[in-house]
Amino acid sequence: MVNAGPRAWERVLAQIEDDLLQGRIAPGQRLPGERALAEELGVGRSSVREAMRVLEALGLLRAQTGSGPEAGAVILARPTGGMSALLRLQVAGQGFQVRDVVRTRLVLETASVTELAGAAADLAAAEELLDAMDQPDLAPAEFLALDAQFHLTLAQAAGNEVVAVMMSGLRDSIEHYTRETVPLLDSWAATSTRLRAEHREVLAAIRDGDGALAGRRVTAHIKGYYADGGLAL
Repeated sequence: MVNAGPRAWERVLAQIEDDLLQGRIAPGQRLPGERALAEELGVGRSSVREAMRVLEALGLLRAQTGSGPEAGAVILARPTGGMSALLRLQVAGQGFQVRDVVRTRLVLETASVTELAGAAADLAAAEELLDAMDQPDLAPAEFLALDAQFHLTLAQAAGNEVVAVMMSGLRDSIEHYTRETVPLLDSWAATSTRLRAEHREVLAAIRDGDGALAGRRVTAHIKGYYADGGLAL
């Protein structure tokens, strides 16, 4: 009997990841068709499609539409250790407690900006995101998507691949929770104005090479947003 439960796509994702890691399938090989995979794994075809979408977004495969020998999904790469961790984080992300996500952010991001302040890193991408956030007509969801990318960009610029992968894996959860907080704020306009200023202050401390100050500022920045929404850490 086909079991197409609400999280069935995760089983498809886990099975393909395991097949890649164990060498049962390799780059250049073509996966069985959607119907065959669904029957083999006992899930609905929609679950297979969702898993394929995630794997394609991660760069592990490329899906071909249509029929015939060129149709189906072609494996492009095996997951690295970091990519494997990212897969698991993305699968689990929406089930994390918000406090756990925030506390993890505090650890990862404080370490990132502290390290970044002592490095000769290129901060142009982070600056560009801050400029994009200054657009006056941004909806909250658009602003917060740019906000999440800004924080991820700082983690990536710091050069610690493990931290960067963890932040990337948590990105969807971070963005989800920040959007959920918006209706709880007294004023989105006031909050977004403050967030813009705080972003600039964090970046200024990094540019000045003051890691301790950058760490304090990013900690206050993250805690302050959730405190405005009534979350006590």
